[in-house]
Amino acid sequence: MMDLSWVVFGVLVLVALFLDLFVFHRHPHKISVKESLLLSAFWLMVGLGFSLYVYYTRGHQAFVEYITGYTLEKALSLDNIFVFILIFSYFKVPEEYRHKVLFWGVFGAIVFRAIFIFAGIELVKMFHWIIYIFGVILIVSAVKLLTTEDREFHPEETLPYRIAKRLIPIVPHYADGRFFIKDGGKYKATPLFLALLLVESSDIMFAIDSVPAILAISTDPFVVYTSNIFAILGLRSLFFAANAILPLFHYLHYGLSFILGFIGVKMLISEFYKIPVVVSLLLILSAVLVSVLASLLKKPSPPSDD
Repeated sequence: MMDLSWVVFGVLVLVALFLDLFVFHRHPHKISVKESLLLSAFWLMVGLGFSLYVYYTRGHQAFVEYITGYTLEKALSLDNIFVFILIFSYFKVPEEYRHKVLFWGVFGAIVFRAIFIFAGIELVKMFHWIIYIFGVILIVSAVKLLTTEDREFHPEETLPYRIAKRLIPIVPHYADGRFFIKDGGKYKATPLFLALLLVESSDIMFAIDSVPAILAISTDPFVVYTSNIFAILGLRSLFFAANAILPLFHYLHYGLSFILGFIGVKMLISEFYKIPVVVSLLLILSAVLVSVLASLLKKPSPPSDD
């Protein structure tokens, strides 16, 4: 028999997505920073509100694990937003169509995150030593994030882009925001489809970091999956405000690098010492807060003489 909690979660997500697509964004339009912040607040209330349901049905420990997982995924998603910005910039996606790409991209994220999370949990149960591999992956990712300054994005070099260009005929125009059009008796993709494809593939790549990270917090499938999905759902709305705000946070990648490194170490030492979930939550929040405050306190660079 299916756990009633999964039914409640599924219904809540479907209702929220319905409101987002058919009420808030019934007509394609450019989303302002103000609207983005209001929608982000809506999704934040949904995600944090669900934590109260977790507390009521599963207890205090599951509640803390949910909040920590939600915060972790939210923080790591900020780096994902940078990539989305670069994708939309490269393809010159009109602003009124960007929400559509992110909306449909979230369905793919829901499916692929489920595959990664449930597969990861089963792997940890069957082969406990794999947690050390996850830890190493996170530490390597932390070092890479810390040392990589280049934020350029070259979709023509990615495998999904090359495969799509080879297999699917593509038209150069956006065709009123459609992903495919019928042209000359054949269906052809628009650049909007390519943008969706790159958004989806980038989320899969980020899941390689975020899923092992959240498995260090909890291995309860319900807690892990619901906290992950609610954090992702709010990512789309946050994008439109982050597009204007995130470039100001020059030191954010240091905070994200610390989080990945900390979670990696947490996994590597888990056999000898288990760091309490509350400590993990406080360190994650502190890393984001310190990096944001440091960015805000940074003095603007003097204008160039060139």
